[in-house]
This record gives sequence, structure tokens and C-alpha cells, in this order.
Amino acid sequence: MIGEAPERVTADGRVFADLHCHSSSSFDSLSKPSDLIRVSVERGLTHLAITDHERIDGALTARDLAPDELTIIVGEEIRSADGDVIGLYLERAVPPGLSAMETIAAIHEQGGLAAIPHPFDRFRASGLAGLPDDRLAAVAMAVDYVETWNARVPSVATNERARDFAAAHGLPGVASSDAHTLIEVGVASTCLTGPITGPDELRAALAAATLVTGRASYLVRGLTPVNKLINRLHGNVRVRPSSSVAG
Repeated sequence: MIGEAPERVTADGRVFADLHCHSSSSFDSLSKPSDLIRVSVERGLTHLAITDHERIDGALTARDLAPDELTIIVGEEIRSADGDVIGLYLERAVPPGLSAMETIAAIHEQGGLAAIPHPFDRFRASGLAGLPDDRLAAVAMAVDYVETWNARVPSVATNERARDFAAAHGLPGVASSDAHTLIEVGVASTCLTGPITGPDELRAALAAATLVTGRASYLVRGLTPVNKLINRLHGNVRVRPSSSVAG
């Protein structure tokens, strides 16, 4: 079971959460956990979900380092066989390569929340939009929310399509930075009514969320290939499915 975190809310009872962010544990980010904490506090976030690709060690480090005014949510962005799925409130990494439904089940088994990130971004091969309609509908029935605003998606219309998809399936939407650099942290976020001390509180609060819909610059997004190259030189490469999962 996941223990409750201390209460983090602003003086007026609001929570400001960025629910999709990457640390230097990701193969495509150079942001140290300690620096993510620092800029999150400076920018007024109360909750930060670190959702590294196929890893949770950076998020666990940040959770241990975080001051009282910032809650770190341990998350993961998982490349399922069908596309990316985000898990929040994890204690163990979910392996890549499972089906989307198996990935969601693995997240829920830990008591976590499952989400669809950037589902219709045509510049990423990792969206779930390529699934047949019946399978996409089944995924929508299984997840807890949809990322309806991703600050890195280049087209506003693409985020609007995600918003309409969430509404059609009765799912709450969130806005997230998807930050791969420190500059991006909190550029988009979700405002909620607190306190939020665990997955049950977050799930309940999402229905009345207010979205802060900022966008990352193209210049900053262009740094991601550089991040990947530097990490590759240091041996930090993407975690691939094991042979047992892939087979």
C-alpha cells in the first residue's frame, strides 16, 4: 500500500500540480532531481509528478529530497506495446512492452492512477491514437484521466482533440508540461482543490480541475535530441522490453 504524504496546499487551499515531468533518469532529460525540486518550489508548484521513461529511481530520489512545501509523486511514462501510458503513485517500475490494458492493470495493482498522455500528437509514434476504435475505447474505460493539454504538443488543435476525446468518454483532463528541461517545469499545470495526499484524493479532485495551458518553445523542444546524445554517451539509454515481455 502507498502511504499518505504530508498535506501540501497553498494558503487558500489550492494545489498546483505538474503531473508529467522528466528527470535525468530519463534517457532524454538532463534535469537533476534536486534541480527539479528547486525550480518547482520557485514557480509555486505544490505537487510534481516525475514520470521518467521506464524508470522510477529519479522520482524516488526526488521524493526523499523534497522539502515540506512540495509533494513529489512517483510516476513513470511506460511505452506499452500500444503506446505510452502514465502511472502515478508507484513503488515499483512497470516494465515496457506489455499491452496498454496490461500496463494499466499493473499500475492499478499498485494502487496508482493510470493516464493517457498526448494521445493524438502526430509527431510522436508513442500515442495511442493508432489503436482501432474499439481498443481505444476499452483503454479509455480503464484509465483515470487523459492529458488534454501537453505543453510540448506543437498544435493546439491536437490538444483540443484530446480534450474532446476525454469529454466523450467522461474522463477528467489535466494540463502538464512534459518537461524535459528545467525551463519547462510548470509551464503548464493543473489547479485542484486540496488537500491531495494520495491517489484517492487526486482522483476525486480531477473532476473539478482548472487547467493552466502554457506552451514550451520550439527552441527548448529542440534540445531533446541533444539530451539523448549526452545521456547515450554516459550509458543512459532507453529501457527496452525484456525478451519474455517482447515475446
